Amino acid sequence: MTAVKKTTIPAQLPEEMPRGGNALTKGIGLLIVKMLGWRFDGEFPPEKKLMVALAPHTSNWDFVVAMPFIMALRLKASWLMKKEAFFFPFKGLFMWLGGIPTDRTAAGGMAKQVASQFRQNEKMWVAITPEGTRKKASKWKNGFLRIAQASDVPILLVAWDFPTKRICIDSLYRPTGNLEADMHEIQKRFSKYRGRNPENQTDFVDAA
Repeated sequence: MTAVKKTTIPAQLPEEMPRGGNALTKGIGLLIVKMLGWRFDGEFPPEKKLMVALAPHTSNWDFVVAMPFIMALRLKASWLMKKEAFFFPFKGLFMWLGGIPTDRTAAGGMAKQVASQFRQNEKMWVAITPEGTRKKASKWKNGFLRIAQASDVPILLVAWDFPTKRICIDSLYRPTGNLEADMHEIQKRFSKYRGRNPENQTDFVDAA
């Protein structure tokens, strides 16, 4: 059995990845990652547009770990936030950080709004936590699947694995249009990872 190669961050990054930050933020991110003692497993796909599904989301520590990796990679990751939060003087900051204002009451829903953003940008990776909460949820929200389907983009599955202190790129998943089947397969792939508070993870039941 071949051991999984572990590195602080990948040596090679695809040109298709949306980039942000600078040498200073990269250096700060690398320093924090090393101080935390975490590692990165896997390689990013050469895709200009992606939904990035992050799981298992069980603690505020998830973002404490993720943010320095984003800085170290100089990755420009977009994220969704209700439009009411984009007010002066925070609007410019949120937009610079990758925030996408969304209107839950708009016709066509969030999937249509984010699909429009994908069309307007040459490169865009939108990060989302399917569980939607740090607490134990009976089921995952399928909004990320609807967005990926409406935007015609694949979903990159990225996991926190706290026992081994790894950020893991699991796989690239292309939705089939069958929400139930897609959700089952994605949860199955994530089920081998453990969050900081595993008791908060959604139980995976393989009905096959």
